[in-house]
Amino acid sequence: MLAGVLFFPVTPFDTDGNVDTAALTAHIEAGVASGPGGVFTACGTGEFHALSPAEFRVVVETTVKAVAGRVPVFAGAGGALPIAKELVTIASEAGADGILLLPPYLVGSPAAGLVEYVRQVSDVSELPVIVYHRANGQFTEASALAVALLPKVIGFKDGVGNLDLTSRIVRTIRDGIGDKEFQFFNGLPTAEVSQRAFRSIGVTLYSSATFAFAPDVALAYYGALEDGNTELVEALDREFFHPLVRLRDTTPGYAVALVKAGVTFSGIDAGSVRAPLTDATEKDKFALEQILAAGRKVLAA
Repeated sequence: MLAGVLFFPVTPFDTDGNVDTAALTAHIEAGVASGPGGVFTACGTGEFHALSPAEFRVVVETTVKAVAGRVPVFAGAGGALPIAKELVTIASEAGADGILLLPPYLVGSPAAGLVEYVRQVSDVSELPVIVYHRANGQFTEASALAVALLPKVIGFKDGVGNLDLTSRIVRTIRDGIGDKEFQFFNGLPTAEVSQRAFRSIGVTLYSSATFAFAPDVALAYYGALEDGNTELVEALDREFFHPLVRLRDTTPGYAVALVKAGVTFSGIDAGSVRAPLTDATEKDKFALEQILAAGRKVLAA
């Protein structure tokens, strides 16, 4: 089972637009050396939506090799049912330890159909699966319990942010699965800003895109939450996380583009994002540098 800060790496692209395996290896090695509880590769921050199956294989294989068994590696999968199945097969062959199952593509998903989608994808391999509740793949209490009861589903990740519904889903699953090991995750963008609320309903794990470019800040925040250091949590919220969210919300796709810019600041050239996303402007990159400096000033104090 997973614990600690979860690392969601970017997928670096070179100047020709191809996956930059050298930069990805350096990015993964630097992240793992900082001490995450797991690596989630080719997921939202890793531009899952923009990768071909062949590129997905390269990303997962490169990640698994760089991690070298030090922490679990989960890979993203999702989209059209045949593609999702293919990606799970690739991830299994590449040595991943599990799957983060993203929503199906475009269409609305009735509860029974969404459960069947998860069932068919999870049946492809022996890999454990975390289902992602977001976008057009949203669960009810009953459908969340139905997928939690599937043999290979070991986690539920909330990317919607309806705490009323999520609290009921958490209670329903916990009451309905007996002694099965199961984990819950906060999967909202820049999850740190909502994590105190999620902790209040028993969800202690969360995605940290911040860890990809500022592991010191991400780890300090996680430690402060665990230790009940409200003063540090509020200082980092005020000086780093809230300004980061305000900047992120100025442009669709900045949840990825700003992280890529931050990774490049760290000395690893992450390259550009792929269309339809756009890179951060020079003005916004400067703003990100100022936010990062403010966060580290809090840590220094």
